[in-house]
Amino acid sequence: MNSALAAVIGLLLSIVLIIRKVSPVFSLMLGAIVGGLLAGWGLETTVTHMIGGVKDITPAIVRILAAGVLTGMLVKTGAATTIAKSIIKALGEKYIYLALAISAMILTGMGVFIDVAVITIAPIAIIMGCRLRLSKFKLLLAMIGGGKCGNILSPNPNTIIAAENFDAPLSSVMAAGIVPAIIGLIITVFVIVPLIPKGPLMVGDEATERGNEEALPALWRSLLGPIVTIILLALRPVVGVVIDPMIALPVGGIVGIIATGKWRDTAACLSYGLEKMSGIAILLVGTGTLAGIIKASAIKDVLVGMLAGWSNGGTFMAPIAGALMSAATASTTAGATIASASFGEAILAAGVAAVWGAAMTNAGATTLDHLPHGSFFHATGGSMGFSVNERLRLIPYETLVGLILTLGSIGMYFIVG
Repeated sequence: MNSALAAVIGLLLSIVLIIRKVSPVFSLMLGAIVGGLLAGWGLETTVTHMIGGVKDITPAIVRILAAGVLTGMLVKTGAATTIAKSIIKALGEKYIYLALAISAMILTGMGVFIDVAVITIAPIAIIMGCRLRLSKFKLLLAMIGGGKCGNILSPNPNTIIAAENFDAPLSSVMAAGIVPAIIGLIITVFVIVPLIPKGPLMVGDEATERGNEEALPALWRSLLGPIVTIILLALRPVVGVVIDPMIALPVGGIVGIIATGKWRDTAACLSYGLEKMSGIAILLVGTGTLAGIIKASAIKDVLVGMLAGWSNGGTFMAPIAGALMSAATASTTAGATIASASFGEAILAAGVAAVWGAAMTNAGATTLDHLPHGSFFHATGGSMGFSVNERLRLIPYETLVGLILTLGSIGMYFIVG
């Protein structure tokens, strides 16, 4: 059997198994084995390609684990809540959707997982929604849209691994996402959110739990850790001093823990961050096995052939690969991993600069990462008490946000790339 077709069958098998609630890691590994065997490689060669795929992403996995220090600090010290509350208070009730979107964008942009960012902000959104009788659909989409915008400019696993696989500076890939993220935020809040039918309005007791505000750190203390991280990462493109994300991210987290006065909670911050990142790291092992099979197959040649007749067809390979793989895995991280590991060489060979290849792949991976066979769909819906049917109604609007981000990244590539 043609190796490209075999790889596609293995990928489809993984999707079916994930939808059937089989562990995503084992689903991806089984899909990789089936794809390799159908390609006629034999068991030994199939396993070699699978292990090769995992080896390719091992450096990124180490950096992702290190990023857990910053994530743990932001969430467990209350810094993330302080930042969100400060933004909402500054913009006021009139611009609540904008405030929620900016809060999600900033938290995700600082390194908080998008689902954790939404879960962190959701209690505040519920309070404001009940007080102002706002649409629960609009509230959730504002947070999800803002989170997607932040995800393409963040030191999150998807950005780290895309930068790693394209051998591009992480800070440069993050910077490439700034303008598309701002465009995406504006269109999300002022165009896409108003498109959503109101649906059920938030109702409830206005005196909902507000949390112990006195226990939250001051805003400047909450921001210090992420600012230190960004400065350290920016040293490479600005002055040529290379500080690896494996160093910059934990340093920012430790600085944040000290600045917020929560040094007694250091162990809790580290444990929380490791818990969140270890799940992603394990998922990436399974993702790497399938990426190894796809990379060894002829599927990239098929995609190159399909795009050969297009003007700048090689450019579009990056976002298309990111979008397709995010649809397959319902994960930004897994989508960016498989796309960048499998198609990175072909994208670079087409003349696309490494930074923009990583940026466009990363943006493309936000297009369909919210499908129901992924955890993001259920985590974000649960944060606002959505039923599955209610949550499904947001998918077209989330997809539109992802498309805007992808088109914005492509547009920036043609302008400055």
